[in-house]
Amino acid sequence: MGRRLFLDEEPLDDVQSRWLAQVRLPVRTERIPTVEATGRVAAEDVYAQVSMPNYNASAMDGFAVKAEATFYATETRPVRLKIGEHAAVVDTGDPLPEGFDAVVPVEHVHLIGEEAIELVSPVAPWQNVRPIGEDVVVGEMILPAYRRIRPYDVGAMLAGGVTEVTVLKPPRFAVLPTGDELVPAKADVKIGEIIEFNGAMLKGAIESWGGEAEIFPVTPDDPEKLRSRFQEALLSFDVVILNAGSSAGRDDYSANVLASFGRLLAHGVATRPGKPVVLAVAGDGRPLLGIPGYPVSAYLAVEWFVKPLLDRYYGEGVPPRPKIRAVLGRRLVSSLGRDEFVRVTVGRVGERYVVQPLSRGAGVTMSLVRADGLLVIPREAEGYEQGTTVDVELFKPQEAIDRTIVLAGSHDFALDLLRAHLRRRHAAYDLSSSHVGSTAGLAAVAREEAHGAGVHLLDPETGEYNVPYVRRHVPVPTVLVRLAKRVQGWIVAKGNPKNIRSVEDIAQPGIRYVNRQRGSGTRVLFDHLLRQAGLLRDAVYGYDREVVTHLAVAIAIKEGTADVGLGIFAAARAFDLDFVPVAEEAYDLLLLRSFYESPLGRVFLEVLRNDAFLGELHRFGGYRVDEAGTVLYEHDGGG
Repeated sequence: MGRRLFLDEEPLDDVQSRWLAQVRLPVRTERIPTVEATGRVAAEDVYAQVSMPNYNASAMDGFAVKAEATFYATETRPVRLKIGEHAAVVDTGDPLPEGFDAVVPVEHVHLIGEEAIELVSPVAPWQNVRPIGEDVVVGEMILPAYRRIRPYDVGAMLAGGVTEVTVLKPPRFAVLPTGDELVPAKADVKIGEIIEFNGAMLKGAIESWGGEAEIFPVTPDDPEKLRSRFQEALLSFDVVILNAGSSAGRDDYSANVLASFGRLLAHGVATRPGKPVVLAVAGDGRPLLGIPGYPVSAYLAVEWFVKPLLDRYYGEGVPPRPKIRAVLGRRLVSSLGRDEFVRVTVGRVGERYVVQPLSRGAGVTMSLVRADGLLVIPREAEGYEQGTTVDVELFKPQEAIDRTIVLAGSHDFALDLLRAHLRRRHAAYDLSSSHVGSTAGLAAVAREEAHGAGVHLLDPETGEYNVPYVRRHVPVPTVLVRLAKRVQGWIVAKGNPKNIRSVEDIAQPGIRYVNRQRGSGTRVLFDHLLRQAGLLRDAVYGYDREVVTHLAVAIAIKEGTADVGLGIFAAARAFDLDFVPVAEEAYDLLLLRSFYESPLGRVFLEVLRNDAFLGELHRFGGYRVDEAGTVLYEHDGGG
């Protein structure tokens, strides 16, 4: 079976329209007990079988009377009615005795012994009486077809004598993971193996939208095996999804497989990520999909092409995500001709919402986990400049965004731990941290695009941390708060096989270095060490290899692609690596004064100063927390 190259790259909205016009989900129904129907969708109109109530019922505890006997009652001339003859005792819900047409509440009567009552005001006919069919009348429509059944709908149906209801059966989706490199989830993943996790992600998405999904065993990149597995799935499922192999690579067979079972509608959409999508329609109208293997692309593809099918099947419109207007915190460059879907974090700083782009790689699953929303760069745009006001589709309620603390700056384990303790103590609040380096974090605070920044910037002239930079570069009122003193050092393999003790050792031939990104405090410290030793950057093999976290430094050394990197002790400890201390530094938080004095800021500082958080951070090793929460410097925004 030969491979098929891309047929085209068409605009997403054009492909979606053609897809929805030419495919359909088979409609199937089932009869279920009404008491189990909450959340299901009615497949037909539901009519009452009995009236509710089916008798005239007392709406009060009191006395049933004939209304005309009370018409002339006044305070000066009360009407006296004999119990058992002109009045009858009734409780709420009792049938109204024959011959009576009203009820007087017990608190509105004056008892004369046990034989009579006196009324000082009249009642109208049928006052305080629930007539037959007041709630539901036999033959009345209780629910229209294609209505999602809510708990009170269940109550109304039962009140109307409907004990069973016909509902739509969830469409069934077969998810077929493909790829020679895929293995089931396990802890000991070997080189060349990738855990198959897309299947579970796609199953969860489909079931959250109302479908049923089954994940098939992984099929290798063999066209005949793929075809056989696809044919097996078509026998029992309404929709078949091939995951991976939808591009035009050496082992990409999805387009040919789908073409052998149906008519191709599209191969490739003008999007980034998510371009290599294959769409086809079977002879009976059933949808067939081939979607990319990269997780972000896979998720977007099912959201674009599966969710609308389920919304239409259940008779529900496709509600747009809520949108907000926000300021872009970093320049975004994009290619003309494709809609680009950028995952972003969103936070409210003062009166503005600020957007920070996450990793744009189609394989970065954590960008979906961390994302608060989606920014779409249209195909006719080349991107947006920093500071541009953009529209963002939110993945979470705007109220949750308003309760999120936004930090930018240097990466440290302490921030992840701080978030965990914040969530434990105040579940309604959250913390979002962008690892952009100390210098970029300082700039974000200066532009009032973050509540605060983690910084550890050494001033070579004074030997002082952070304060000189705040004085020189931050034109807004801020407060510098100590988080911890921490140890920076050389992270090396177990046993330190290259015997690295100093920066001079790193400049020796054969030593591979992994660096932090430009603008990070760790990079500033490393450059300072080079200058002190009289060494040039060119002397360090790997100086231009940049990663954005201490963990990434440790991973490079653990995997053997680097011999040494500058980082914190906690990162070395996390990967069972050795650590050679170099310097103790101040890791501080620069906070906008407006945030520091706000209710949100007070919640943040309360957690920062909490003994449980500080104790756990101290146990990580490499941290001194005795000054945590101390105000080090208050800046009025002047130079």
